[in-house]
Amino acid sequence: MYIRFSKILNDINSILVPRGCFGCNAHLSKGERLICTVCRNQLPLTEYTYNVENPFDSIFYGRVSVKKSNSFLFFTENGIVKNLIHHLKYKNQEQIGAFLGDWCGSILKENGNIPSMDLVIPVPLHKKKLKKRGYNQVSLFAQKIAHHLDATFLEDVLIKTKNTKTQTKKDRFFRWQSNQDLFKLNTTHIVTNKNILIVDDVVTTGATLESCVKAFETEKGVTIYLLTMAIVL
Repeated sequence: MYIRFSKILNDINSILVPRGCFGCNAHLSKGERLICTVCRNQLPLTEYTYNVENPFDSIFYGRVSVKKSNSFLFFTENGIVKNLIHHLKYKNQEQIGAFLGDWCGSILKENGNIPSMDLVIPVPLHKKKLKKRGYNQVSLFAQKIAHHLDATFLEDVLIKTKNTKTQTKKDRFFRWQSNQDLFKLNTTHIVTNKNILIVDDVVTTGATLESCVKAFETEKGVTIYLLTMAIVL
């Protein structure tokens, strides 16, 4: 009886306050969650794998030691992916990260194209930005990935040392310069001889991820893999 009553309330609430698609703002139909079927079918999956070289890999050539890189979606200036990431980061829609992580993780698991991972680590926010936003937009995405890969999710392995401003309008050199020594390791965790997957939201020049990888350079036997929700075309 309670379940039926709760369902009725949810249906009434959906009518009074229609749920909107985070991709196109259209009303969601029954059975749709977060994004409509049309937007979901139009999401530009990269179809990158951990077996074949892709453009993400080339970003780090000659810079840091990364075993393999992957990204789930293509990010364009005007598109569904940009809308999703914007709502995730700035509109308190943290569940979008879980939705994308569950989808991406299931693909990685089904395709079997990723080596066994020990740790899945999200790129951290500075403590001041975390306090202001209330959550790390990458965390739920990374948690879902770890679940599908049977890996350990650890949120506090990396520590961000400076509260940097958004770098979307900076060129590669200035991003690289401002990201030097931006992250350090929390020494309470043992990462020696581990396969580690570092996870972020969107990769452009790769400067932030490069700084994350550098934090592991003195650790023995560490193999670094990368994964992002999206990559800028």
